[in-house]
Amino acid sequence: MTSISKACSSDPLNAKKQAAGLACGMGAGALWGLVFLAPELVGDFGPLHLTIGRYLCYGLIALTLVSLRWRSLVARVSRPQWLSLAWLALAGNTLYYLLLSAAVQAGGIAMTSLVIGFLPVAVTVIGSRDHGAVPLAKLLPSLLFCGAGAVCIGWQAIVAPAGGALGTQLFGLACAVGALVSWTAYAVGNARALHRLGELTPSEWNLLTGISTGTQSVILIPAALLVHSNQHGVSEWMGLGAVSLGVAVLASFFGNALWNRMSSLLPLTLVGQMILFETLFALIYGWLWEQRFPTPLEAASLVLVILSVMSCLKAHRSR
Repeated sequence: MTSISKACSSDPLNAKKQAAGLACGMGAGALWGLVFLAPELVGDFGPLHLTIGRYLCYGLIALTLVSLRWRSLVARVSRPQWLSLAWLALAGNTLYYLLLSAAVQAGGIAMTSLVIGFLPVAVTVIGSRDHGAVPLAKLLPSLLFCGAGAVCIGWQAIVAPAGGALGTQLFGLACAVGALVSWTAYAVGNARALHRLGELTPSEWNLLTGISTGTQSVILIPAALLVHSNQHGVSEWMGLGAVSLGVAVLASFFGNALWNRMSSLLPLTLVGQMILFETLFALIYGWLWEQRFPTPLEAASLVLVILSVMSCLKAHRSR
């Protein structure tokens, strides 16, 4: 991590790496923000349907792209890397999106955004313990801005009367917290795995992650058939298929590719801050979908998110 942490120094080459990493992080956030809309677009389907649809498409796309060089690719993957791919696919994709979808449908986008908005804090705190990382004390202003922005995002949902039963709201909150823990583990583990790829490239790692996730989605199909017995029409299934394919291509394939590229360029303490862009774009897409302007608290959250990222960049540049 020492050499990666120095990527934010005054050296011109390292400055280019920082700029490229920042651009990739923003792009990944813009694409990942779309996943918050998907549960609302196909609300008749449960979290299992959404998770299986998205990652089955993702897995098929990844398998198609590596089919011609499958043997040569597999020969370069070690057994520990296969195990790492399996748990990273579970933590960062299958389990995370299952919990996220349930949280959005039970507690709403605002509450879910509030909880997920604390991802940068969790990842940055963990990353600050890596050798050569920026000291946590220098990241304190960024963490404070991040926390304040996350509170602003969901404050209205907390003080307003609950839109559903108390049990449903608590279930949504529990799912959102679970998603927070799951993706924090993924962000830390994936960033460290990308720095010891060996003969693999970040693009190949992304494709292998897609195949691992697609395999897990196939295993979930019997569970979805048992849990959700509602009958759906052809048009509804076509809608689910279109949303699943769109999210798989944009968020899972291109979004993950940009995120892996960014994770290989930036230190883990700065990688954590990049997750803020997912929350930021999720809010923007939500406002466009609802055809309204942001409220004062939501506008304040935008400013705080920008200040958080800028102060984190400043702390790394000073290193």
